[in-house]
Parts: sequence; C-alpha cells; structure tokens
Amino acid sequence: MTYLISVLLGIIEGLTEFLPVSSTAHLRIVQDFLGLPMKNEYWKMYSVVIQLGAILSVLVLYGQRLLDDAKTFPWRGKKKSTTGKHALFTHPFTLIAIAFVTTAIPAYFLDKKIGETLENLYVIAGALILGGIVMWLVDALLTRPIINNVESMSPLHALWIGAVQILSAVFPGTSRSMSTIAAGQIAGMSRSAALDFSFLVSLPVMFAATAYKFLQSLKEYQHNPDFIPANFNANPWLVLAIGFVVSFFVALIVNRWFIHWVRKHGFTAFAIYRLILGAILIVLLYLGFLK
Repeated sequence: MTYLISVLLGIIEGLTEFLPVSSTAHLRIVQDFLGLPMKNEYWKMYSVVIQLGAILSVLVLYGQRLLDDAKTFPWRGKKKSTTGKHALFTHPFTLIAIAFVTTAIPAYFLDKKIGETLENLYVIAGALILGGIVMWLVDALLTRPIINNVESMSPLHALWIGAVQILSAVFPGTSRSMSTIAAGQIAGMSRSAALDFSFLVSLPVMFAATAYKFLQSLKEYQHNPDFIPANFNANPWLVLAIGFVVSFFVALIVNRWFIHWVRKHGFTAFAIYRLILGAILIVLLYLGFLK
C-alpha cells in the first residue's frame, strides 16, 4: 500500500510542480487525507526530494537550449534584443545564478520557519487565495510586455525575481512557479519569457534544496530511530525512488502541455483554480476534515 501511495504522490508532484498552483500545497493536503505523519522527518524529506524528479524534466525540455548557452558562456552570450551588446552580466547563466543566490541565502537562514509553515494548512490556504488574486490581476492588467526573451533581461530583473521567489519558500502554497512568473510579468516580461525563466531558475534552486534536505535527512536517519515511521511497511528508499521517477515522467508530459497552454491562453484558469482550492481548503479545515 505504501508503494501505491508513493505512486499517487509522484503523480501529484509531477502534475503540479510547474503549474502555478503549488505542488507543496497539493502534497500536503493529500498527505493529510491519507493520514501520513507530516511532522515525521522521513515524509518531510520525501516531499522535497521527489520535487527534483519533476525538476529534471526541465533538462529534457530545455536541454538543447542550455547546451547552446553553455557554449557561449561567459563572454559570447547571445545579443540582447534591446541593446545589441554582448555582456557577461546579461548571459542567461549569469541571470539564473543571480536569481538563485538571491533566493538561496535567505531561504537557508529561514529553514526552520519554512518547516513550521509547511505544516500549517491555514497558511497554505491563505497563500493559495492571495497568490491566485495576484496572478489574475497581473495576467489581466500587464498585457504590454517590453521584454520578450530571457536574453533581454537585466541583472536587476533577475534580482527582483529571486527576491520574490523567497515568498514561495517561506509560505508554502504560494507556488515557486507562480511567484517567479508573476514577478517577471510585473518587471515587464512577456508570459513566454517569464515562463522560460521560471523553468530555468528552478534547476539550481531545487537541486540545492533537495541536496540540502537529503543530507540533513541522512544525518537524522543515522541518529534518530524514529526517522522512519514505526508502522512503515515498505523499503523507505524504494518508496522515495518510486515517487521520484513517477514525478519525472508525469512532469515531462504535463510541462509540454503547460508551455503550449500558457503561450496561447495565459494564467487566468490557474488563478481561478487557486481561489477555488483555497476556499475549499478553508471550509474543510473549518469542518474538521483536515487539521
């Protein structure tokens, strides 16, 4: 049964990691319904590590682009469409690094706070609703972008997006993809450019987050006899591997559809979904079906 649960959680992670609806919120809600001990260190680690499976799908979708950019780094970046200049500080790799560092340092020091809010479904419900409102307004009002590709971004744009991305780390339910996409649009980026940068910056952010949490968990596993739940009836590392692999393949399928949908229809449907899910979550919490 635990293996089937891992398949289900892997599917949910793959479906929601890059959609701006918060994979953390969906995993947390489903885990609560299933009665999994959310305060247990194993399940906390599991929720983070299987996200990397979904993130690896980006290497398939953007692999050729990343290889092309690697060939031009650091000095021969593509020309910026607005200035026609080559510059180290506007190379896509540099912009990704700026956004990553801006997010990673504060997130590291806020790690304990992140763990506390991850367990709070009221925080998740509020973040879903507030994020839905922001995303709806941004997508509806900011319809005249001035930045149509990642190469036209400036380091300040990357800094801004990285700073906003911190919200998704501190407040589960915000959604990393929602925060980076909305921040990009506010900075004048087109839907397509904001979406591309959101995908690209996910790689270092989630690689770092997964490695950090996994190393922490290995130390905990060695010293804490209660790391694995007492009633766990399966190989914990095989359970983790199943969730990881399933999330990769599901994300690979979903992300291709998502990119096509957003470029044609925008984010309104996802904003409405967030509002509905947040409202339902509040009702379920009030009625005592979740806690």
